[in-house]
Amino acid sequence: MFYYLSQWLLESIRGTAWEDPLSWLRVFQYISFRSAGAAVTALAASWLLGPWMIRWLRSMRYRQEYADERTGEIARQEAARRKIGVPTMGGLLIVAAIDVSALLWARWTLFMALTLLPLVTLAGLGFLDDYTKLTRRSFLGASARLKFWAQVGVAAVLGCYLWWNEETRSLVADLFVPFIKHPVLTGAPLVGVVLTILAVVGSSNAVNLTDGLDGLAIGCVLIVTGVLLVMTYIAGNVKLAEYLLVPYVPGAGELTVICAAILGAGLGFLWYNCHPAEVFMGDTGSLALGGVLGIMAVLIQQPFVLLIAGGVFVMEAVSVMVQVSWFRYTRKRYGTGRRVFLCAPIHHHFQYKGWAETKVVTRFYILGIFFAVIALATLKVR
Repeated sequence: MFYYLSQWLLESIRGTAWEDPLSWLRVFQYISFRSAGAAVTALAASWLLGPWMIRWLRSMRYRQEYADERTGEIARQEAARRKIGVPTMGGLLIVAAIDVSALLWARWTLFMALTLLPLVTLAGLGFLDDYTKLTRRSFLGASARLKFWAQVGVAAVLGCYLWWNEETRSLVADLFVPFIKHPVLTGAPLVGVVLTILAVVGSSNAVNLTDGLDGLAIGCVLIVTGVLLVMTYIAGNVKLAEYLLVPYVPGAGELTVICAAILGAGLGFLWYNCHPAEVFMGDTGSLALGGVLGIMAVLIQQPFVLLIAGGVFVMEAVSVMVQVSWFRYTRKRYGTGRRVFLCAPIHHHFQYKGWAETKVVTRFYILGIFFAVIALATLKVR
C-alpha cells in the first residue's frame, strides 16, 4: 500500500513546488527499503501484540491441557507439566503480522497472491487441527488423511495455476538443481507440478514435526527464511541473476519483502516462544510457515536448494519416516516392532539421551546455520 500511495503522491506533485521537498518518497521504489520496513512492522506487531494474544488465548482456553503422547516418558513428567496450560495457536499472531506487513509494504503482484493466499489457507487448516485437539482434550486433532489431502489440494492448485498461466509456466516447466547453471530438464511442466506438491506438502509437514521444543521450529524457520530472502532478491534482480547464473524471475523481488515480514514476525514470536515458552505456534503456525517456504522456493525455481537450507527439517522428517517404516517392518517380520531411534522426531531422541531442551535447540540452530551456509554457497559454486 505504501508503494502505491508514494507513487500517487509523486505523480500528483510533479511539476509543483512540492516535488523537491517530497522527492524522498522515491525510496518506496526500492525493495531493500520496503523489506526493512516490512521486517520492522511485522516485528513490532508480533512483539507488541504478543502479550495481548497470550492473554486472549488463555481466556478462550486455547491452551494445551494434555501431554504430548508421542514423547512417552521423555515428557519427563516435569517437562510435560510445564508445557500443560501454555497457550497454543500462537501461529495466528505470526500469520496476521506477516499478512498486514506484506500488504502495507509489498507491491500487490501475482507473486504476493500466490504466497499469501496459501499461507492463510494452510493456517486455517492448522487452526482446524489445533481447535480439534483442544476441544477433544487429546493430542489427536483433525484426521491425518484430511490434513494431508488438504495440503495436497492447496499445492496442486498452486502448481496447476503456475502451469496454466503463460507468465509463470516456465517456473514449473524448467527444472534447476544446485551447482548446475543450466536447467537439467526443460519443457516438463507436469514434473514441475509434482515437485511443487512435494515441496509445499513436504516443507509444511517437516516444520510441523520440528515444532516440539521451545523455540526450535521458529528459529529454524528464521534461518531458512534468511536464505530465501537473499535468493529471492537475487532472482528478482536481472544483473545479479545473470552474474550468479541463477534463473531470473521477473517480480520475484517482492518475495523478498514477504521474507522480511516473516523474519520480523518470527523474531517477535520467538521472544515469547523461547525457553520457557509462554505460547506455542501450534499447527496454525507450523503448517502455514512450512508451506510458504516451499511455495517461495518453487516461485524462484529453487526447490532443491530448500532441501539443503532446510536440512534440520529434512532430518526431522526423515527420522520419523525411518522410525515408522522400520517399526512396521520389524513388527510384521518378528512380531514385535523395533526402533532405530529412542524416539522420533529426532530432537526427542537427543532428549532421551539426556540432553537438556535448550542444548538440543541451540545445537539444532548451529546445524541450521551450517546448512544455510551450504545453500548460499550454491550461488557461487556452479
